[in-house]
Amino acid sequence: MTDTRNRTRKIALSGILTALVFVVTYLIKIPIPSTEGYVNPGDAVILISAFILGPYAAIPAAIGSALSDLLAGYAVYILPTFIIKGAMGLVAGLVLKHSAGENVSFGRRLVAFTAAELIMVGGYFAFESMPFMYGLAAALVSVPFNLIQGLAGMVMAFPLSYVKVIGTRKQYS
Repeated sequence: MTDTRNRTRKIALSGILTALVFVVTYLIKIPIPSTEGYVNPGDAVILISAFILGPYAAIPAAIGSALSDLLAGYAVYILPTFIIKGAMGLVAGLVLKHSAGENVSFGRRLVAFTAAELIMVGGYFAFESMPFMYGLAAALVSVPFNLIQGLAGMVMAFPLSYVKVIGTRKQYS
C-alpha cells in the first residue's frame, strides 16, 4: 500500500511540477535582444523539483521547459531544451537524492545546483555553436546571459529548498 501511495504522490507531484516549470518559464521572461532569447526563473523550479523528486525531476524539467519553447515559438529549441533541462533535473536529482528524514547539506545542494546550471550553460552553448544554428562566436554571446539565468535560479532555489512543507517531509524518489 505504501509503495502505491508513494508512486501516486510522485506522479501527482511530477504533473504539478511540470505545470509549474512550464508556467514560470513561459510567463516570466526577460527578453535578451542580442540573442533573440530570454532569461526566465524556470531553473529555480527545476532545482526544487530535483530536491523533491530526486532523479525523477528530469520529467517535469524536460517536459515543462520544452512545452514553453513550443508555445513561445522557439520550435528549433524544443528537442535541445528537452534534453538539456531533463539532464539538469536528472543530475541535480541524483546528487540530491536522500533518505526520508535525512538533511541535505548546503554543500551538496551547492554541488547539485551548480552542476545542473553548468549543464544548462554548456548544453545551450554546444547547441547554439553548431553550424546550422549561430556558430561559435554568436553562441558565446549567450553564455553570460545563461550564466545569469543559472545564478538567478540557484539564488531563488536555495532558500526554497529549506522550506518545510506539510506532507512533503520525505522525498519521493
